[in-house]
Amino acid sequence: MSIWGKVLGGVAGFAFGGPLGALLGAVAGHAIDKAHGGSPALGRVSSAEQRQVAFTLAVIALGAKMAKADGQVTRDEVEAFKQLFHIPPDEMTNVAKIFDRAKASTAGYEMYAQQVANLFPHEPAVLEELLGGLFAIAKADGVVHPAEFAYLKHVSDIFGFSQHTFERITATHGDPSKADPYSVLGVEAGATDGEIKSAYRKLIVENHPDKLMAQGMPQEFIDLANDKMATINAAYDKIKKIRDLK
Repeated sequence: MSIWGKVLGGVAGFAFGGPLGALLGAVAGHAIDKAHGGSPALGRVSSAEQRQVAFTLAVIALGAKMAKADGQVTRDEVEAFKQLFHIPPDEMTNVAKIFDRAKASTAGYEMYAQQVANLFPHEPAVLEELLGGLFAIAKADGVVHPAEFAYLKHVSDIFGFSQHTFERITATHGDPSKADPYSVLGVEAGATDGEIKSAYRKLIVENHPDKLMAQGMPQEFIDLANDKMATINAAYDKIKKIRDLK
């Protein structure tokens, strides 16, 4: 079963409380958050599948809230969501239900962002992938609107990322042909060769798809992780050519 089927198909087994649990329960027609005593602030998950469901719910919920940031949802954004996250046609109805419920919910996006940050406190690379997914949705219509950018920055702050890290993430998910390779690696143009190599190796280790999936990123999001790795590798290759690094 794909992660999309698990989100609602296995709803009873994935109750973990908090605003994400309340969203899931509302869509499924069950008072999950209350029945399982989930903390409204945190919620808890234990198994790998629960973590994957939490990640997926957060992408849908935060994507829905971001759609309200610029006041419209374009067909490009909808298509990007469907393609990037490999949503089977027979699961689109369920995903749409969660999306619409989250968009209409009185719960602020800050609550969803804070819960997922609490669920992945030691996996910043997983949170980066989630933020990267939101970037991909935002730029699907050809431009990240100022309201969307401000939204992404606030989510980044809630996730605990520094300004420097947010700038690196922004560079990574921008136009690959225009991206500054040093910004993608998170280093200054005046960094030493050793510092550049160290930064590159660290990013490769932290963002390896297998490691991300072990930490809770679902298989369905693998394309995002592979694209990010390709961008990191391309940036390093550019710097090697500039500096004639071996």
